[in-house]
Amino acid sequence: MSDLPALPVTFRPGRTRAVLLTAGAAIFVVITTVALLLENLGPGERLSFVFTGALMFGVLALLARVRVVADDAGVTVVNIAGRRRLEWAEIIQVNLRPGDPWVFLDLSDGTSLPALGIQPGIAKQQAIADARALRALVEARGTRDLP
Repeated sequence: MSDLPALPVTFRPGRTRAVLLTAGAAIFVVITTVALLLENLGPGERLSFVFTGALMFGVLALLARVRVVADDAGVTVVNIAGRRRLEWAEIIQVNLRPGDPWVFLDLSDGTSLPALGIQPGIAKQQAIADARALRALVEARGTRDLP
């Protein structure tokens, strides 16, 4: 069990997050600059350009917030539009099969929960290592609450 990560631990797609936030900031700056440089735009039109840039940054920031946080009590999965808290015993299995866009958690209620915080997109080897670490934590801690 010495190969288990120390708790609490946060799994997130670091490179993907950096790309999304950088792209969002660049898009906002470019659209705002264009709005300020175009001479024929009125104040409302300029504001709509800036608002559109801010909206695009906001969407990319939502995509960048995904994470999986494991602590002594369980796992918190933060996806694009929601957050779900799970106790260790609720997680039956951690899956990251070839071709999967992210990890899926098989739950004791028979459902499967996508965990977007571990995704092999840009950093495949890191995602595999993170999935293995989460799987090891589930195997070590998930049985504690069983009779």
